[in-house]
Amino acid sequence: MAEVKFSARAYCKIILHVAKYPHAAVNGVLLAEEPKPKDGTRSKDLNIVDAIPLFHLCLHVSPMAEIALTQIDHVAASSSLVVAGYYLANENLNDISTDKPGHRIADKIAENFSPACLVVVDNRRLSLTMENTALIVSQYGDGKWKTKDRNSVLLEGPAGVVQEAAAALLQQNRQRTLVDFDNHLDDVSLDWMNPEANDIIDEAFKACLDP
Repeated sequence: MAEVKFSARAYCKIILHVAKYPHAAVNGVLLAEEPKPKDGTRSKDLNIVDAIPLFHLCLHVSPMAEIALTQIDHVAASSSLVVAGYYLANENLNDISTDKPGHRIADKIAENFSPACLVVVDNRRLSLTMENTALIVSQYGDGKWKTKDRNSVLLEGPAGVVQEAAAALLQQNRQRTLVDFDNHLDDVSLDWMNPEANDIIDEAFKACLDP
């Protein structure tokens, strides 16, 4: 069974994006390492290494989404990465559905990268302790999105460490450091690549690895 693995940076940025705007729906895209061929075929396993927060105001304004995706694609290519997925969290606590505009973005990503994934954040699993993985992951295959078994969705490092790092970041209100594309459009000096948040997440993960 193909596996999808999230780095600490990717997972924590998704959680921080949701936590920064608890009153709103949010979305973003996922970057992955290009799967290496095995026995002449490309593996469907995905290693998601980063998340790029997009919007929290109006999630599907096409011109802004196109501008953002074009810039992200350029940055990904320059780093030998690929745009490999789409994530969203809905405004309603119990809503784990994917709307049609979100599906269109995910489908477009899958056109260019066949093992792409579609991630919905289960808001009910968010807490200051983050004991449960809050992601519902689907992967594209045979022309449709198929929800993956939770056992095939992995997080970087030993069991529980990424969740512990995410919990520590939330308890420290580190979501305030996260910049999404809406923030960047309001103030272009704010970097949507999130160098500050990346450093903070990396430090939190290392601290949880070596307490």
